[in-house]
Amino acid sequence: MKIYFHPLLLVSLVFFCISCKETNSSPKNTKEASSVKETTAIEEQPAHLKTPEGMVWVGGKTFTQGAKPGDPMAMRREKPAHQVHVDGFFIDAHEVTNQQFQKFVEATGYTTVAERPIDWEEMKKQLPPGTPKPADSILQPGSLTFDKSVEQVASMNNYTQWWTWQLGANWKHPYGEGSTIEGKENLPVVHIAYEDALAYCEWANRRLPTEAEWEAAAQGKYTDQIFTWGNDPEVLTQHANTWQGVFPTQNISEDGFKYVSPVASFPPNSIGIYDMMGNVWEWTSDKFNVNYYQQLDKNQVINNPQGAEKGYSPQNPYQEEQVIKGGSFLCHASYCASFRISAKMGMSPDSGSDHVGFRTVATPEMLRKDSNRK
Repeated sequence: MKIYFHPLLLVSLVFFCISCKETNSSPKNTKEASSVKETTAIEEQPAHLKTPEGMVWVGGKTFTQGAKPGDPMAMRREKPAHQVHVDGFFIDAHEVTNQQFQKFVEATGYTTVAERPIDWEEMKKQLPPGTPKPADSILQPGSLTFDKSVEQVASMNNYTQWWTWQLGANWKHPYGEGSTIEGKENLPVVHIAYEDALAYCEWANRRLPTEAEWEAAAQGKYTDQIFTWGNDPEVLTQHANTWQGVFPTQNISEDGFKYVSPVASFPPNSIGIYDMMGNVWEWTSDKFNVNYYQQLDKNQVINNPQGAEKGYSPQNPYQEEQVIKGGSFLCHASYCASFRISAKMGMSPDSGSDHVGFRTVATPEMLRKDSNRK
């Protein structure tokens, strides 16, 4: 069946349809190499550095990044597994909340991407040549929201059946005009574009994690587990906010939540980090390239990898995407089995939705510089 959807959503929606699709396509030039950050190895937390409030120390470690043996849900973009080492760092114990993001906005007057007027001249640069301009009534600020009223779908390939471009949707109004975050201060902030996350990081003297750092934190005390709690998929509902039932029409909420949940609603991993599986997807600083892992040298341990030098996704050839990690409350084994440490998707940096947020990291070097400025 041919799928029709509004041109405005072409870039914003594309990352949702690849969550369960594989590709063996390669770009014409595939000379991608891992960028390596040269630094003195940091394993243990420096004694003179106090853990910042709300953060957890992740000790420097060597671990297995990518698909783990025995993981039947692993996708090609997660393979092959390889050994990496990351220096120690601090990471937020939970996703950035509405309350935390509101403090940033009040302090800076920042306006998120979803709140800004849409510039068609800029947008069409990221769309196929000849894409017609939508009506001005449609070219209004907004963001993607999951359609909770869907009762049946004709094809699981037509993801526009359960995604809606909602005018007026943004971090303050998650479901459009009339919705509010009042009383939801402890929920993860959503409708955050990559630029928005970077702006928050700059204000807070933080940065986004690399994909390798994110996986190191998710592993906790482990080095080669499929999930944050180990390798047992049967205890998923006890450890993460995901979808149970029939996606996308029926969520029976065995985990206690039908949609997004307050942060830290589930047990932390082995080093005290919450919600790295499920709830909302999280931005990383890595570019998304479906061929990146195949181009790495498996015979050596890669030190502090920074990801692919160039992004590549055959489903979105007009724009480089960023890696998002962790899955969300919409993940189900039948469609989006991304509640695994190695799982990843690509997302257009100018896009947001009601199931994408972020968390931040801080390195000892960043904290020392901040202390010196004070």
